[in-house]
Amino acid sequence: MTLQATAAERGAGDPGPGGGARLAHVDALRGFALFGILVVNIGYLASAYHGVGLADPGFDSPLDSAVRWFGTVFFEAKFFLLFSFLFGYSFTLQLDSAERGGVRFAPRFLRRLAGLFVLGALHAVLLYPGDILTTYAVLGLILLAARRVRPRAAVRTAVILLAVTAALYLLLAWGVHLAGDAGADPGAAAEAERAMRELRGGPGAVIGEHLGQLSEFVFVLILFQAPAALAAFFLGFAAGRARALGDLARHRGTLIRIQWAGFTVGLLGAVIYAHANLVASDSAYQALAVAVDVLTAPLLAAAYAATVLRLAQGRFGKRTVAVLGPVGSVTLTCYLAQSLVCALLFTGYGAGLVGRVPPSGVLAIAVALFAVQAVASRWWLRRHRYGPVEWLLRAWTTLTWPPLRRAEASQASGASQGSEASQGSEASQG
Repeated sequence: MTLQATAAERGAGDPGPGGGARLAHVDALRGFALFGILVVNIGYLASAYHGVGLADPGFDSPLDSAVRWFGTVFFEAKFFLLFSFLFGYSFTLQLDSAERGGVRFAPRFLRRLAGLFVLGALHAVLLYPGDILTTYAVLGLILLAARRVRPRAAVRTAVILLAVTAALYLLLAWGVHLAGDAGADPGAAAEAERAMRELRGGPGAVIGEHLGQLSEFVFVLILFQAPAALAAFFLGFAAGRARALGDLARHRGTLIRIQWAGFTVGLLGAVIYAHANLVASDSAYQALAVAVDVLTAPLLAAAYAATVLRLAQGRFGKRTVAVLGPVGSVTLTCYLAQSLVCALLFTGYGAGLVGRVPPSGVLAIAVALFAVQAVASRWWLRRHRYGPVEWLLRAWTTLTWPPLRRAEASQASGASQGSEASQGSEASQG
């Protein structure tokens, strides 16, 4: 590895602080998406009942129920779509930077995906089996292969993916109904209690339980999350090619229409999804609700995005960007840090509080953790160009040691400019 990246090499990764122009409102949107992912993930980390589709019988107060409804309606199955959309959008920025710098894009992006896969595998085994990084690494191969498709073709592909996934769940619902719905698994509660005992054990027991849960999470990823994430990749890719997030003032009318669609049709679908998961024990109805969610969750996620983007461009724009933007600039570091903190709180790595904190307390922890990350990210980026994990991934992607501290970057830039000026002077004298 060399000490520092050239301008072209810096452009081959995600544009970062000092490594290419960033859109502040896109960073704010990414930070908002990470908050939503935290609210969803912490629910699974705080209670094994969440993972088996049951409400924890130890927390059955009206407040507990209200918090569960709030999380399921407004957060579950929405924010990973938003994050996936931004992955596809950023992919186009990386492509453009590589083309401008004359850098071979594919080898570097493949290294980046390999790095994400390794980080994701470690994350899944050690901290949280519901990791999304490994899924992104695998789906990123498809995005790389399809990088020359036209925006309209990308949108059509996304619509087909969502429609086919929804149709498969409709067929599943029909099949379960014809076979005679057995309802909720009678052993699910016992399984949740067993899992929580393991998660409160030592590191070996925690890792063993994570490995045991991986097969269940892989099943959900393949049948639900991966097709929806890939569809969001393609929508983000199309938006990036169209520079849809570059000039928001030009798209104000579109953003308003997206809000109307998302907060009506999308929200209705979210309520159906929540009712099936929190109230009904009918497996056929639950499969039907997932089919509805596959088609409507993207609308609600898009409405969230339109709202944040409009806020970032309005009278509260500076405040919105100041709060959410720094986290959005170091999302990989913050994502992994969230899982680490939650693992220390809820598993035998630390306090072992799994199953012992009510839903309202879990939500409060999520809000407090994100607030700390917002402050810490802003402090870190005053002195550094990248988050720690972003820096490591960039170093692996570009096979360089890019300057981490802003002072180092300024010195390297000054030295480079001085060298170029000296060479130019010598050439003119010769």
